[in-house]
Amino acid sequence: MPEGTAVDFAVVAFREDGHWQVSSLPPRAAEDLHSFTHALRQQPSEGVAIGLCVFDDDFFLAVRPRGDEIRLLVSDATAAADWSVAAQALEMVDEPVPDAADDEQVRPGGDLAIFADLGMSAMELSAVCGDLELYPDEMLGQIAARIGFGPQFERAVETDAE
Repeated sequence: MPEGTAVDFAVVAFREDGHWQVSSLPPRAAEDLHSFTHALRQQPSEGVAIGLCVFDDDFFLAVRPRGDEIRLLVSDATAAADWSVAAQALEMVDEPVPDAADDEQVRPGGDLAIFADLGMSAMELSAVCGDLELYPDEMLGQIAARIGFGPQFERAVETDAE
């Protein structure tokens, strides 16, 4: 398995005073699903908190905790064969880790309707995740723009890169 420290970036998006805010999280917060969810639950929010992280330009993970419920999406379910955090996510939603034979088939895993209440349908999200021309950070950029916090997301990611 690749190193758990290969988190490119981790951010949390949340609503405060009716506006989207996006803040960076330390990469270690996204090294496992439990830590990432815990970090997200610590954020101030008016109900919506979304955690987004990219792992070694390989895949992204989106997490939405709400009470005891956790909604999540892995942009490429085949990443679970190499990444424990992706395997944890698929296990949480009772999806099997794809076989090595399915390794050539890129498909998202988890809740494709994770952003439906925010204006992005499951079909749109599936199309973004299936676009092999995009890197995971570019996929998240499109998702953030569609939901309404594109500029804030871009600033947070640029700050992380510096």
